[in-house]
Amino acid sequence: MADTLIWTGSYTSDAGGAGRGIGALRARPDGSLESLGLAAAGDSPSFLATHPALPLVYAVHEHAQTVRTYRRSGSGVTLEPLGEAWPAGSAACHVAVDPRGRFRVVACWGDGQVLLFELDDDGAIASRHAAEPSRDPYDAGRPSRAHATLMLADGRVMTTDLGHDLLRAWDYAPGEGLRLVQEITLPKDSGPRHLVQHPDGTVFVVTEYSIEVAVVEAGADGRFTLAAMVPASAVGARDGDAAAEIALSPDGRHAYVGVRGSNRVCALAVANGGAAALGEVPSGGDWPRHHLVHDGWLHVAHERSNDVVTFRLDPETGLPTGPVARLETGSPTALVVGGTA
Repeated sequence: MADTLIWTGSYTSDAGGAGRGIGALRARPDGSLESLGLAAAGDSPSFLATHPALPLVYAVHEHAQTVRTYRRSGSGVTLEPLGEAWPAGSAACHVAVDPRGRFRVVACWGDGQVLLFELDDDGAIASRHAAEPSRDPYDAGRPSRAHATLMLADGRVMTTDLGHDLLRAWDYAPGEGLRLVQEITLPKDSGPRHLVQHPDGTVFVVTEYSIEVAVVEAGADGRFTLAAMVPASAVGARDGDAAAEIALSPDGRHAYVGVRGSNRVCALAVANGGAAALGEVPSGGDWPRHHLVHDGWLHVAHERSNDVVTFRLDPETGLPTGPVARLETGSPTALVVGGTA
C-alpha cells in the first residue's frame, strides 16, 4: 500500500495562529505521519479542497476574504499559485469542488454568502456568482452564517447556514450559479455546521451548538425531510462545547464527530438510515477542529495544541483506539487527501 499525501490548512499569524500556510504530510500504512514541510505560504488557508482530476488545491484564505487555486509542482509537494486570488466574502471558511470539476462553492461565515466559482478546463476560476441570500425561518433577527457545502450524489448541492438553522439544496445552472430548490429547517439554535452523505442517500449533519447529528432523509421525489435529531454523545454536551467535523467510515457503518471544548471524538453507529451514539474517546489534544478518516485510521487536527493525533479504528466496533501517533504542526484546521506521497 502506497503512502498517502495529506494537505493541511492552518491559521496563521493574521488569525493569531501558529501555522505558515498549506502544509504537506505523509501518511504511512501503519498510521504514522511525517511532515513534508510547507507546500505554500499564505495567510490562514483555513479550508482546502482538491480538483477531482487535476493536481490542484483550492484554498479559502479566511481573513483575507479570498479564494485561491494552487497547482502541485511535479511529483513534489510544492504548490504554486495558479492565477490571481479572487474575492470571497467575510470569513470565507469552507470550499468544496464539483466531482466533475465544473465549479467550486465557497461558504462565508462572516456575511452568510454562498459563492459559486466556475472553473475552466485547466481548473482555474473563470467566473463568480453569488447565490440567493438566506432568510431566518424563525424571524429572530439572527445573522446568516453559511458554513459548509456538500456535493450530493444526484448532482445537486447542499449548504448549511449555521446562523439560520437551515440546510439549502441547489441546482447548478451553468453561467448563472446556484438555483435554490429546497430549504430544510432544523431546530432553533442547533447550528448546522458540516455534513456528509451516506451511500443510501441519507445526509448526516453535525450541529455546532446543540452537539447533535441531524438525520436528513432523501425521498424518491428528490426532496429531503428531517427525520431525527440524534445526540452525538451518549453522555451529552458539556459547558463550552462546540461540535466541529463529521466523517463517515468507508463502509458507512459508523460516523465520527469532533467536539471542541471537552475535546472528544464521538463515534456513532449508522444503520437503516439512522444513527445512534456508540462511544467516545478524548481527542488527544486541544480544540479538534477537523478530522480525516482514511485507510482504517482517524487523524484529528487540533487547532490550539498545534498537532495531528492519530487513532486506529477498530474494524468491528468502529471505535477509535489509541492514540497511536502525534505530529506537531502549527494550528491545523483542515486535512485533505491529495494523492500519493
